Amino acid sequence: MRLLPLAALALALTLSGCARKAAAPEPGSPQGTPPDLRGSRVMVLPAQGVAGVVGDVDAELAFALRDRGAGVTWIFPPRLQQALDRSPGLGGRIHGLPVGVFGAGEVRRVGDPLYGDLRRVAALVDAEVALIPLRAWAWTDESAGGAVRVRVSAALIHVRTGRVPWFGVVEGEPGPAADPAGLASAAEALARALLWYVVTGDVTHQGR
Repeated sequence: MRLLPLAALALALTLSGCARKAAAPEPGSPQGTPPDLRGSRVMVLPAQGVAGVVGDVDAELAFALRDRGAGVTWIFPPRLQQALDRSPGLGGRIHGLPVGVFGAGEVRRVGDPLYGDLRRVAALVDAEVALIPLRAWAWTDESAGGAVRVRVSAALIHVRTGRVPWFGVVEGEPGPAADPAGLASAAEALARALLWYVVTGDVTHQGR
């Protein structure tokens, strides 16, 4: 009869090693530092949540990453979905991922079921790193006269180990609610945060 409490305690200890009780990051205060991604194969998952944003989040992120990400092989959602469609028995997914752990605070390593999902998809496209746009949302910035800004939260994950080297939130420039430029500027902010080593003016278009 003592096995159930002991099992519950073991589970709690395991989860505490993956996520720390800490405030979720704010724009400009990320957790960790993105690694140099040059030479890496990075699969970019679709945005897992979108609220009040004008425009196509996945398309804007793809454009910004390609524009700045020289030397990185980007594998975007359409390619990921094609790979999954060719392997229906694999059981992998790219939409509706269990990313709720990132809402609880600092995450150093992800476990199952998210880890298993990422491993299965990565195996199909030979990816080493996963970029998950966790959420994109619009909010009213009263300090900017009621203009709207778009924020994007995202995480980088090493697929083999599940380690999370970077988790942060970026935001775009203020503007009218119906202006898609707000999303574009947020996507560019994410690309700058991830590809911090890229010098402006030394950018080429690469990707897939």
